[in-house]
Amino acid sequence: MTAFDIVRELINNNHGVIRTSDVMKAGLSRTTLSNLERKGLVERIARGQYILADSFPDELYLLQQRMSRLIFSHETALFLHNMAERTPDNYSATIPSNVRMSKGLSNYIKVYIIKPDLFKIGIVQLPTKIGHMVYSYDLERTVCDILRSRNRIDDQTVVAAVKNYAIKKDKDLVKLGQYATTFHVTKIIRQYFEVLL
Repeated sequence: MTAFDIVRELINNNHGVIRTSDVMKAGLSRTTLSNLERKGLVERIARGQYILADSFPDELYLLQQRMSRLIFSHETALFLHNMAERTPDNYSATIPSNVRMSKGLSNYIKVYIIKPDLFKIGIVQLPTKIGHMVYSYDLERTVCDILRSRNRIDDQTVVAAVKNYAIKKDKDLVKLGQYATTFHVTKIIRQYFEVLL
């Protein structure tokens, strides 16, 4: 078995990504991935992280692997909930105010920052389109976030989010009301629902 065969197997067993530490645990040299990258067999996606060169990476999964304190929110959460009218141009994520995001990640993500005590409210796991599980906010939290940040989001997305939520059969209006109070958007939610319904 060649070094590439071992690396390919490790990548396939690890959701399409490998770290330098994984290669070393398998008994290969630290330079194995660099050598395979020079040959065009793997591609470096971040420091110490590689994918197969001919693969289609699951960007949402990989972004969350690079920063565990990142929760997909706003337009990206709508997309993960199958409530977006279109695929978001940029990914949106929320981080607590006591965490710093690397410049490398902030180039890919529209970042929202929130107080640490509000950060964990409504976290769920959702599948990406490729099937990996990632952390996002539940639908009720997402609607509140969209309305809280409506000045940073295009009007069409805001209106579509409220309309699509309103017609969902599995919506939880009690939870939405609780979140609306917590995030101080009760009045805004009421206004949107009165106009749209």
